[in-house]
Amino acid sequence: MEVQHDTANIRLTASETAHLWTTYMSDSCAVCISSYFIKIVQDPDIRQIVTYALDLSRKHISAITDLFNTVNHPIPLGFTDEDVNLNTKRLYSDSFMLIYYRFMGTFGLNSYGTALGMSVRSDVREFFARCIHSSTDLLNKVDDVLIKKGLFVRPPYIPVPDSAEFVKKQSFLHGFFGDKRPVTSMEIAYLYFNAQTNSLGKSLIMGFSQVAKSKEIREYMLRGKEIAKKHVEVFNSILTQDDIPSPISWDADVMDSTETPFSDKLMMFHITVIIGFGLAMYGLSLSTSMRSDLVLTYTRLMAEIAKYVEDGANIMINHGWLEKMPVAPNRKELAHV
Repeated sequence: MEVQHDTANIRLTASETAHLWTTYMSDSCAVCISSYFIKIVQDPDIRQIVTYALDLSRKHISAITDLFNTVNHPIPLGFTDEDVNLNTKRLYSDSFMLIYYRFMGTFGLNSYGTALGMSVRSDVREFFARCIHSSTDLLNKVDDVLIKKGLFVRPPYIPVPDSAEFVKKQSFLHGFFGDKRPVTSMEIAYLYFNAQTNSLGKSLIMGFSQVAKSKEIREYMLRGKEIAKKHVEVFNSILTQDDIPSPISWDADVMDSTETPFSDKLMMFHITVIIGFGLAMYGLSLSTSMRSDLVLTYTRLMAEIAKYVEDGANIMINHGWLEKMPVAPNRKELAHV
């Protein structure tokens, strides 16, 4: 992925620095995970997906390194070969890898779109535009393989309305007393998506809990698994009330290996990234939900996740694992106040 340096004499803004730094960290983690997946994958079609994803992450790291070098910005340490052990047993199935990359592709599209909108330098904008294109390409490749293998599970359908309608009563917004109206198509979309992502996260973190070296990390992962399980049940119960089908589980795609392919540091970081995306999606879901009980549900679940993230951050700090994102200077400290 080539980077143009026509604006190399222009400083990076705080938002550009933040998104480039975050992308570098995530992709250095992704290189470790995809390198392990390459080692254990068996299906040739899925191997092509993993190879493509690994190549994208390496290109991103190279391009971001070039961009940081234009302003002499230090390169993040991120994750290296020391954070992955390729000579371990299989922890996840091939089909799990497909679902995992579909989720990560969706995550990439959201984060890259935001980064592009907050960037000014032409070379940075070009980089994130390419990231959006490659994430779209990855999603399309994954979906083609999922459909080919009969593994693609479509979101729910609803009947086509006879005509356009307008809301006539304030009860459309109610969700606590009396008869609740059925969920809207937008509410269904986010309920289903959040149930899906929590189900995938539950399976991923279940695998991590089996292989983490530290008892503290294993217990943290098990706690996360229970939180994800509860959130899946909450979303599924809301869908079920209106006879909307629920997503499937991928727990069966987690093997019984207890050999450690990833460092505890990498697994803690990866879970933090996924939960951060989940929090963002809960916020978006809340903003598009018009039934009062759904708004309260998302608010309550967000508070629970935020507490889990805080506890995880404290664990990482205590172990010296939390690499610090670039911050603004402390002017009082500089002034010796």
